[in-house]
Parts: sequence; C-alpha cells; structure tokens
Amino acid sequence: MTHTDSASPAPASEIETEDHVALGEDYALTASFVEKVVDAADDGDGMRLRGLLEDLHPADVADLMGFLTAEHRAVVVQWLPPDLLADTLPELDDGIREEVLERVPHLTLAEALQELDSDDAAAVVEDLEDDQREKVLAAMPEVDRAAIESSLGYPEDSAGRLMQREVMAAPQFWNVGDTIDHVRRQGEDLPELFFDIYVVDPVNRPVGGVAISRLLRAPRETPLTELMEPINAIDVDVDQEEVAYIFEKYNLISAPVVDTGGRLVGQLTVDDIVHIIQEENREDILRLAGVSDEDRSSGVLEIVRGRVPWLGINLFTAILGAGVIAFFEGTIQQIVALAVLMPIVSAIGGNAGTQALTVTVRALATRELTSSNAVRTFWRELTVGLANGLVLSPLVGLAAGFWFHDWRIGAVIATAMILNLLVAATVGVLTPLTLSKLKFDPAVSSAVFVTATTDFFGFLIFLGLATIVLL
Repeated sequence: MTHTDSASPAPASEIETEDHVALGEDYALTASFVEKVVDAADDGDGMRLRGLLEDLHPADVADLMGFLTAEHRAVVVQWLPPDLLADTLPELDDGIREEVLERVPHLTLAEALQELDSDDAAAVVEDLEDDQREKVLAAMPEVDRAAIESSLGYPEDSAGRLMQREVMAAPQFWNVGDTIDHVRRQGEDLPELFFDIYVVDPVNRPVGGVAISRLLRAPRETPLTELMEPINAIDVDVDQEEVAYIFEKYNLISAPVVDTGGRLVGQLTVDDIVHIIQEENREDILRLAGVSDEDRSSGVLEIVRGRVPWLGINLFTAILGAGVIAFFEGTIQQIVALAVLMPIVSAIGGNAGTQALTVTVRALATRELTSSNAVRTFWRELTVGLANGLVLSPLVGLAAGFWFHDWRIGAVIATAMILNLLVAATVGVLTPLTLSKLKFDPAVSSAVFVTATTDFFGFLIFLGLATIVLL
C-alpha cells in the first residue's frame, strides 16, 4: 500500500500509549477518540493511527469515517491493516465507500476483497468505476473473480445479488459422521458464517436442512435424512423486501437460494437481512418526509436537488389552500375571528391524516394490511376519526364560543373539525392503498397529498359553514 504522508513514522517505542476510550456507554464513538484520530491524521502520524484503529470493530471504523472530513479519511484509509480494511468496506455508507475506494490502489483492494464472502465482495465491487472494476477483478484469482461476476449478473436488490455463494451442502446418503468429517476438511474454504447444512439430491436441489446445533448433538451414524427439516428455499430473482418478509414471517436464521431449476446456488443469512430491514425502513421514513436517500456524506447540492422538487409540490398545494381562503375573503373580512381559528382546523386534520397514513404504510409494508381486511381497516380508521372529533370538537367549540362570545362560531369550528377528521382518516388510508394497488411505493408522496387534502378541505369546510351559518 502506498502512503502519501511526508512525515517519518515514529519508532514503536515512541508511539503514544496512553489509555484511550473509543466507545461510550451507548456504543457510540467518543468525541475525544475522534479528536485523537483527527490530530494523528493532521500530523501524518500513520503508526499512531494504526494503533488507534487496529482494535476497533469494522462497524466502528465505518462509523468513524462518517465523522471525518474527506481529507482525513484519505489519510486514515492508507493506514488501515488489510484485513480491517476488507471488513470495513461493506459497513461504510454508500457515498463514503465510493470516496474511499477511489483512494485505495487496485492491487490492495483486490487483496482485501479476497478476505470477504462473495456477497460482501460483490457489494463493494458494485460501487467501483468501470475502469477500476476491471483492474481489480483482473488482479483477483479466477475463482473469486467468477463468484463476484456471477453475483453482479443478478438484478440489483434481488436475492441472487445479496446471497453469498459459499454454502455447506451434503448429499442425502451421508450420515452425521460423514458430514462432520467433511466440514473439518474444508478448513479455510468454509463460509465465514453458516448455521445449517443443506441436504441436496443428486442434481443439487435442496431437500432439507440440518441445523449445526442439531448435527453436533446426534450420534455419528445417524443419517442426515432423519435429522433434516423442511426449508424455505428462495429463488434468485426474489426482491430483497420479499426476502426480508420471508425471514421475519418464518423466523429464519438462514435460507438456501436456488436458481430457476431449483438447484442450490448460495445462501442468505440473518446478518444480511438485518441490513435489508434497516435499509427499507430508512428508505420509507425518508420518502414519507419527501426527501431523497441522504447520508452523512451527502453534499449540499445533492440534498437540495433531492428536496426542492417535493417542496415545489408542497408550494403548489399550499397555493390551492390559499385559493380557498381567497374565495371566502369577504366572509373573513366580516368575521375576523375566522382568521384566528382557521389554522386549528387544518392543523388537527393534518396531524390526524399523518397518523392514519403512517399506520397504513407500516401495515402495508409488514403485510398486515391486504385486500382481505382493507375495508375493515378503512372503517376502523373512519370510526377513530369520528371518535377523535367527538372528543376534541366540544372542547374547541366551547373555548371558541366563550372567546368570541358567539355560540355559533363554536358550533361551526366543532362541526368543521369533525368533518375534517373524517376527511383525514379517509385520505390517510385510501392514498397509500391506492398507490399500492397501482404498484407504486405507498410511502412516496403520500404525506404531501394527505397534508394538502386536509388543508384544502379544512379551509373549505370551515369557511363554507361559517358563510352559511354566520352570514
């Protein structure tokens, strides 16, 4: 690995040896530790950097990279031991990983990727520029290169792309002793993490699985067919969101992946699924808020480009609400109290709509809401909206009546609140359901539409009733 710092490394005996605490009680990196890393990077003290980082978990190194500037990351990455670099790359945020990969020589990167399982290596190679990818793959052994290229041949976010090709399989006619002896002979060729031995037929189709814990407790002469249990095989082209659902529903720790012919080609393990669930949840939360997929490495212009379109849509919907207010300008001029009370109706409707929307999107994501119970869910939310209105509207109505000394104003705002809460429940449920039915992500644009609808109808109902009752 090539080092760019000009300062001569200090002898090992002179390296700072004071006790440093990297993690706090909440498992987050301490500010003092990050400051020490920054100071060492500023001084070009590579040996001190290596001493600070070599005992960190790869996930903590990846977290550290997020706290550093691009300049400091460029120095730190040069002093990561090869095995630590290899384990850290898959843990990095996408934007930071792309930046780090540009700093690592292709020979060093090729060596590091050989330390990873095929799924993690493919995830890293995927982020390389075309010319760098060719150089890195050309520098790798043929077997490792073929495994990565095969993984990249599957669709993005599919089980084939996510799986690791390293898998333990045993033929149907083996017993426990045969299997244990085979596993021991594999040595370094074993997958880094595996929980099950998959039992396969003569054409390599999985017919069952034996948990390692069960295998080790059985006598050596026990046939695998007596120990194996049914498995949930996953096709290579299944989307990662579907994979996460299968793991969650059936409480899986691992699952075999099969090709179109049903032959075993790899496996998925629970550590991969945790990342998928976090990624999908993060994506849905961001989309509900109308923002793009941002992380700590995102630049200002990138963030602005992701947010401005949704703010523009929000601006348009706000103009629609303003148009309703302008239509009833004469009513507001005669009864100024309406201008004071209008925000209450729209705000309570917007909040209620967001509540119904959030519950519905989550239920759709977890498959708790389907066509079989959609009508029941809709009526439940509508009933909840009515109940909320009956609880809150008398309080607001009485307060408004006493405040402006006119019981009619209290009756108008109480009625408007009930009606707008019903509107909020309706659009909060029907919007994501409709988007899902049309094969769109229900999290996208739902919040903007719900807020716009409750504002529009909140103003329309309140000011319309006021015009009819008060004038």
